Amino acid sequence: MKILLVEDEPKTAAFVKQGFTEEAFIVEVAVDGEDGLHLAMTGDYDVIILDIMLPIQDGWSVLREIRTYRPEQHVLVLTALDAVSERVKGFRLGADDYLVKPFAFSELLARVRNLLRRGTARQELVLRFADLEMDLSRHRASRAGEPLNLAPQEYRLLEYLLRHAREVLTRTRLAEQLWDMNFDVDSNVIDVAIRRLRRKVDGPDQQKLIHTLRGIGYVLDEHD
Repeated sequence: MKILLVEDEPKTAAFVKQGFTEEAFIVEVAVDGEDGLHLAMTGDYDVIILDIMLPIQDGWSVLREIRTYRPEQHVLVLTALDAVSERVKGFRLGADDYLVKPFAFSELLARVRNLLRRGTARQELVLRFADLEMDLSRHRASRAGEPLNLAPQEYRLLEYLLRHAREVLTRTRLAEQLWDMNFDVDSNVIDVAIRRLRRKVDGPDQQKLIHTLRGIGYVLDEHD
């Protein structure tokens, strides 16, 4: 799952990003309305969390643009504006939900998951490949009906592999998409993560699904 957080207050942005990252979400942050709108129009996000009092371009105008050009996009407004008139304005402009600061992260997480359960035409809530299954709304993964105990980074990695099944994924692409880092050719971060995930997904008596293409990358497939 991928979230765009449009928030100019550094501590709030860091707090929210850390919380969702620990819950196996991928989070991109924009610190002003102009950058947030650009990412919203060019990226692919499951939920956008949008502040209103933003520099350069305020959140109201960003919300209007999103609703005009991406009407299916989930948007949760997260703001200090707590007047009833402001809430009504948010919903009138097309916000799916509205949460007032200060807030508890557990409530924000619950609201985001509720939006995801509503589903959209472009977002599957259950990913399947062979006997491997991931229920995104319940944050669970299983193989042949047996639950997989995955760490947050392993969960994100498996979700990405499932979304791109049978597609060869280079180490550079995985690093950029899941680790938010410029890839260092001498780093073994990706290799270690794949090994750990493979031990949990591909048991000794099961068909191997995660394959290494030496010198190229990795692929989720039924065949070597």
